[in-house]
Amino acid sequence: MSELSKPKEDLQDPVEAQGPMEAQLLEAEEDEATSHLASYLPASSSAPLEALPQEILNEMMANLMKFLLLSYRAKELTSQAEMLKKVLRDNQEHFPVVFSQASHCLELVCGVEVKEVDPREHIYIMVPNLGLTCDVMLSSGQSMPKAGLLVLILSLIMQNGDRAPEEKVWGALSRLGVCVGSVHCVFGEPRTLLTHVWVQEGYLEYRQVPYSYPARYEFLWGPRAYAETSKWEVMAFLLRIKERASRAFPPLSAEAAREEDEAA
Repeated sequence: MSELSKPKEDLQDPVEAQGPMEAQLLEAEEDEATSHLASYLPASSSAPLEALPQEILNEMMANLMKFLLLSYRAKELTSQAEMLKKVLRDNQEHFPVVFSQASHCLELVCGVEVKEVDPREHIYIMVPNLGLTCDVMLSSGQSMPKAGLLVLILSLIMQNGDRAPEEKVWGALSRLGVCVGSVHCVFGEPRTLLTHVWVQEGYLEYRQVPYSYPARYEFLWGPRAYAETSKWEVMAFLLRIKERASRAFPPLSAEAAREEDEAA
């Protein structure tokens, strides 16, 4: 039997696999992280959800994201029926919007894409974005997926002529609440992640700008990034995300377009 076909009861929850103290700390960290992730997306303006307080919507999305992340770590398939039974329960009428926003948030922040593999039975699989394998070690449940941040960094490098000045990268991340010197609930300490972990894994290059004095540094794509994905795939992903955001928030998109026209 393949890993993806194993029933839920045969697989150990990553939290339960830890010792008592480690399990409590990991579960607390994961609850905080998934709640934080849920706040990345506003509630839908659809009529049925307007009656629910924002805190309840965020909690529903956070619970669904936590469930999907557990399935991702365990390399399991899941289904709409299972999500309704185990997560939303008495809020089944809200499933379409909550599932859509939870999936979108996971894709943007964690780099985990939720794909439907059986449209008739509504069965889904969670896979890393763009083929990036930087989170393969997460099956132990020791950390939240971070491929979404890596995709953002790779796109920033592309947009800056294939070499992004360090100050531009930190400036962009700070606007997302990811700041150097501060431990983020999902990404940890960003300087260590970008300049050590991903450099050692080959996803990024971090080097001094030639002849710069005082010394300035820049980020480039690493050899492993080129091996696992491509600029075309990253560009297509960004366009897909932009198109999805335009459909979800057309008034905001129209206003942004006017501002861009005026600036031009």
